[in-house]
Amino acid sequence: MMAGPAGGHADRDADTASAAVFDFHEAAELEAVDLDAVELAATGLEPAEPGPAGPEVPRQQAPAPAKAHAVRDRGYARNLFEQLAVLPEGDPERLRIRGELVEIHLPLVEYLARRFRNRGEWLDDLTQVATIGLIKSIDRFDLARGVEFSTYATPTIVGEIKRHFRDKGWAVRVPRRLQELKLALTKAIGELAQKEGRAPTIAELAAHLQMTEEEVLEGLESANAYSTVSLDAPDSGDDDAPAVAESLGMLDDALEGVEYRESLKPLLERLQPREKRILLLRFFGNMTQSQIATELGISQMHVSRLLARTLAQLREGLTTED
Repeated sequence: MMAGPAGGHADRDADTASAAVFDFHEAAELEAVDLDAVELAATGLEPAEPGPAGPEVPRQQAPAPAKAHAVRDRGYARNLFEQLAVLPEGDPERLRIRGELVEIHLPLVEYLARRFRNRGEWLDDLTQVATIGLIKSIDRFDLARGVEFSTYATPTIVGEIKRHFRDKGWAVRVPRRLQELKLALTKAIGELAQKEGRAPTIAELAAHLQMTEEEVLEGLESANAYSTVSLDAPDSGDDDAPAVAESLGMLDDALEGVEYRESLKPLLERLQPREKRILLLRFFGNMTQSQIATELGISQMHVSRLLARTLAQLREGLTTED
């Protein structure tokens, strides 16, 4: 799979990197948070979303009284933050105000959580994670910074959601080093694809990130652990196609003989040295009875009787239950 002059290797490298370009675009979409709509979301008003025909159509037109109410809510939230700043830790009133601030800004949490839906995680789980980010933002917010709380809280909430995807979104747990390597590769693939107008090769990725081609391949392969496919899913896009499980593995014809071999071991250990040697020469040395007789200095008839008696003894030992 190494990049090189061979056409087949280069094609495989290009295919691998090309597939990862889709991952880059997905990550870029996760990064895109409409900060202009955050202020509306923080006040409980639904921001505009693209309609079916393309132009933006508001889901809910906010009338003038609602906008005025939103302004009053921001002023009320600021007053709560002023009270929160002077109350000591553990004060019951501080906990009450903190809880009220959480309730006021839940629309912002729901808006940001919806931005990351349909990514393999339940929206309810994302909302809970985003709420944790909101609580952290409330505890750390400082009015002296002179910024709106929604502007301050958005990066923290989005960061908490991204951290959830990084730590919990992987179907198979991989080391943090490989997770970070995947993110670096995703970014590099997007940059090189935009610059070159094609999917980058493994060698180009390695040069861009100043690492070996083996490390690049390890990162691309680890990305396969992010999501999994059910063994009962169709092997292709056709619903009538056989399941993935049907194309995995094969029947081992030698598996049936494992039990017999393991059962024979103690029986062979109890044989006399001469009988054991006759078996080895006959079945492992592929020697005839005449050759064995010459090797041991006995008659062929004697070899035949000893071999028949030994085989009968082993057969009886296998069929007799302990």
